[in-house]
Amino acid sequence: MDILSLDTPADIEFAREAILQFRTNLNPDDLVQQVSEMIKSGGFELACIASEDGSKAAAFIGFRAIDMLRTGKMIYIDDLFTLPEYRGRGYAGKLLEYVDNLAMERDLNSVHLDSGFPLHPAHRLYLNSGYFLACHHFTKIMKA
Repeated sequence: MDILSLDTPADIEFAREAILQFRTNLNPDDLVQQVSEMIKSGGFELACIASEDGSKAAAFIGFRAIDMLRTGKMIYIDDLFTLPEYRGRGYAGKLLEYVDNLAMERDLNSVHLDSGFPLHPAHRLYLNSGYFLACHHFTKIMKA
């Protein structure tokens, strides 16, 4: 099971279906430009596991290396999603391992992510992968 690093517009198109199913708030017309800009300016990285026929991303992970006073240098996982028809194959776990290995190779202190309250299968994966509940994350919406 190969993990592909995605950074070109064609690569982003390859992951389009999975990204848009997970992030329904995104404008499909702006997807490639938005992700390209995130990669260029914000250090965002995107990786995936391809479907069996190689036509699209079956699962993807989006993350960035950041440095915070609270944590020091770390990777923050923005997105982790597997298309429904590919769930149960270990793809999300493999993508987490990939990011964990990158963090070790880059000599970073930790890997962090947030997860919605009702996503119990995802929480089970994170806990079984060595993650723990470290804090509550609060949000204040400034613009609807």
